[in-house]
Amino acid sequence: MTLRLLAVHAHPDDESSKGAATYAYYSSLGVDVLIVSCTGGERGSILNPALAENPMATRDLTGLRRREMRQAQQHLGVQHRWLGFVDSGMDEGEAAPPSSFAGVPLEHATEPMVNIIREFRPQVLVTYDENGGYPHPDHIRCHDVSMAAYRAAADPGQFPHSGEPWQVSKLYYDRIFNLERIDALYLALSVIEPDSDLLESLGAARERMKDYPDLATTHIPVGDFLEVRDNALRSHASQVSPESSFFFWPHELVREAWPYEDFQLIESKVETALPESDLFAGVADDA
Repeated sequence: MTLRLLAVHAHPDDESSKGAATYAYYSSLGVDVLIVSCTGGERGSILNPALAENPMATRDLTGLRRREMRQAQQHLGVQHRWLGFVDSGMDEGEAAPPSSFAGVPLEHATEPMVNIIREFRPQVLVTYDENGGYPHPDHIRCHDVSMAAYRAAADPGQFPHSGEPWQVSKLYYDRIFNLERIDALYLALSVIEPDSDLLESLGAARERMKDYPDLATTHIPVGDFLEVRDNALRSHASQVSPESSFFFWPHELVREAWPYEDFQLIESKVETALPESDLFAGVADDA
């Protein structure tokens, strides 16, 4: 039985900041991992000062972000598809452009995702919650499309020309950024290196997240894949500064305090027991 994991993300770079070590871990075990980028990230900002004058960054951001995605894909050892929609941008208070991912009718974006699910036939699908992880219109639409396609792909009455129906066995939301993880990192660092400058950043994150509910059900052991994750994330140089304290924590600290990436099981068609340490728990038993 070939195990297959489908992860759906809004923009290129999201796959590297939200679950990259998990994808690399499963790929190392022989699982087929497919990442879908719903948009090309065309309306993103240049967040790395070192690339501010890069000709591709200023004249061909679309091409640059595609090149960055190829590099990240190679680091992770996964397959990749573009869903083919245009980045909606994040203009607060303004409607998404009609031709953008968040602006097109939901069914128009759902059908190509149904095609992918029915062709790839994953047992596990990972996406964002109804808030998109954070309220970018493309992240919220990524949730909407993922959920609609998850249900439609199993229904022979929907999109009948898009391949044979396929029922995904397990549906997860990304919960990589959670208070339990931040608490563990903060407490460990306060003991290991009490004068560290990182304590301020972690303390601020704890304060922002103090009222977050603990929703994670599944903790994937990824301590051996932190370097791969960081290499993939640094591939997206236009979006991530290599000095970012938001993304890059000392590996020794992470392995000591919280060597996991975390997910929330939303629906399962197979028997499993919580908490889990494997996205595929119950899948092989159900084969």
